[in-house]
Amino acid sequence: MNSHERTNHFIILQWFFIFEVVIITGEYQRKLYKELMESYNRLERPVLNDSSEDLKPILIFNVKTLYYGWTDVYLSWNPDNYPGVQTLRFPSNQIWTPDILLYNSADERFDATFHTNVLVNASGACQYIPPGILKSTCYIDVRWFPFDIQKCDLKFGSWTHNGWLLDLQMQAVDISTYIPNGEWDLVGVPGKRNELYYECCKEPYPDVTFTVTMRRRTLYYGLNLLIPCVLISGLALLVFLLPADSGEKISLGITVLLSLTVFMLLVAEIMPATSDSVPLIAQYFASTMMIVGLSVVVTVLILQFHHHDPQGGKMPRWVRVILLNWCAWFLRMKKPGEERKASYKYDHSPAHHASASSIQMGVMPGQPPSANSTTNGHMNLYFGFHSIDSACCPPSSDSGVSCSGGRVGGSPNEEQQEAVRMFAGEQEIHRILVEVMYIAQRFRDQDEAEAICSEWKFAAAVVDRLCLVAFSLFSIICTFTILMSAPNFIEAVSKDFT
Repeated sequence: MNSHERTNHFIILQWFFIFEVVIITGEYQRKLYKELMESYNRLERPVLNDSSEDLKPILIFNVKTLYYGWTDVYLSWNPDNYPGVQTLRFPSNQIWTPDILLYNSADERFDATFHTNVLVNASGACQYIPPGILKSTCYIDVRWFPFDIQKCDLKFGSWTHNGWLLDLQMQAVDISTYIPNGEWDLVGVPGKRNELYYECCKEPYPDVTFTVTMRRRTLYYGLNLLIPCVLISGLALLVFLLPADSGEKISLGITVLLSLTVFMLLVAEIMPATSDSVPLIAQYFASTMMIVGLSVVVTVLILQFHHHDPQGGKMPRWVRVILLNWCAWFLRMKKPGEERKASYKYDHSPAHHASASSIQMGVMPGQPPSANSTTNGHMNLYFGFHSIDSACCPPSSDSGVSCSGGRVGGSPNEEQQEAVRMFAGEQEIHRILVEVMYIAQRFRDQDEAEAICSEWKFAAAVVDRLCLVAFSLFSIICTFTILMSAPNFIEAVSKDFT
């Protein structure tokens, strides 16, 4: 045998189960069967008197198994006459059996039980245990999903007999053989006997209704749906901690919103389609999605504040009062650089600034510039010159300087040239002062724009911090309010998460 044949070689183990059925019968049992069935009619109700109410079948529900018990007077015998015969077994289609059916059955055959033999003892007591898987119509209330408790009614009763012909009694349900389920916990199966009266008839119609009470186990949904949703809502709060200059605030908010939408689709797939009520988990996801959506909207507003164009105007007074005064005080936030005194404030009047706009130029004949010319923050520059006029002020001193400021002995042409040069210098100084005034105005405008931007950025930081606090409180309140509103939230968490 080569390697390929060894690889494809299979060892087949065949098990042969041999069942040997030994049927022990005797002449008394055969005789008893013959005597009982000679005059037996399966259509006849097994009572001695038709008006008697002695027949009382007892219905016991055991999760997947039904148990019927009644007494058939036509199937009783004297054990002394038939030694060794204690019980007999009859096919259910050969003797009378109660027509007990599940009224709210959802099975295609309506009666999903398998008809087995009926066990009968010497006193005529019959035991009929038809196995089967029962399917019934049941209203599912998903309001508290996944912390819900479902109650499903199983209504059993006779299809053709009224209460005067067939009396139904109930015994306690035996759930000792119940196999635990990974999704549901069986809380209990209480039963109740009911009697209905119809307008057409005087006789009662009894039924036995068992209420199967089940509690959904929440460990699976908590680990796969609730905890991720709480973490995603926590990521939405990180949007307000991310700096606006990073450029990722909107991206983070949209990513969180898409992740929450995916989880919402998963929840919609596992929930039954109904419009009677909104499931608890759907309410929680909707509130969380609303929080995340609002965080994206608020983030857009914060970025608009942070990147506000200074040419767009100053901050309105009411916004400054609410955000920069009240909210900042409430959040214990201080404007950067507020503690150190600013060297200037852009909203003060120009009279308080020593700048080029306060430079005054003038021609003051006969008055030279002095140190006392600069007052009250103003710098007064005086440039004076005198026209030479020998007639008005003749020379009278040895210094050679006339009373008008000209030099004695100078020709008129030289004096005029000197005046022209002084006028040209004055014009040059004037142009320099204009440039200085322009540069100072640009610096002033730049400082004012920076102050406006700084104010808007501080307002954006205040809104960011305010939304972080508000959304955190709202998220915590929504989480505890919605989840703890379920009637069995504490019980479900204590049993499934511990």
